[in-house]
Amino acid sequence: MARILIVGCGCRGRALAASLDGHAVRGTTRSEAAVSELAASGIEGVAVDPDRLATLLPALSGVTVICWLMGSAASSPEVHGTRLRTLMEHLVDTPVRGLVYEGAGTVDGELLEQGAEIVRTASRTWHIPSEIVSIDPADHETWLAAMNEAVERLLSG
Repeated sequence: MARILIVGCGCRGRALAASLDGHAVRGTTRSEAAVSELAASGIEGVAVDPDRLATLLPALSGVTVICWLMGSAASSPEVHGTRLRTLMEHLVDTPVRGLVYEGAGTVDGELLEQGAEIVRTASRTWHIPSEIVSIDPADHETWLAAMNEAVERLLSG
């Protein structure tokens, strides 16, 4: 059993968590009030702000794979830029074995491609296993299957 951290555990994150049979899931929310909602869904909820990585770092404890579900975080463009780059650099010194980047959503396509390139570069530079899922989350079933396959590839690799 692995612990999966879902950063951005809204509706899609909860659906992903429910589909990750056999794994412990920790999900992030920006709202303290939503932590109890996550717990009611069987998810260990933590309140963090992905725009402030210092709030996220304690949530990495015991995590094997991170799912960075920021494809619809239009109000936080840096989660596809400097925040993501800094996180990837930090992962070098953690036991995290991989990151799945949501490379599609309602965020501007250029930002999503910038984030995907940051993930690819970090993977090459520091040998951080990664997956980029570019399936439109509006195609929910296909997106969910692709996310699960990406997590499983990281866990088996």
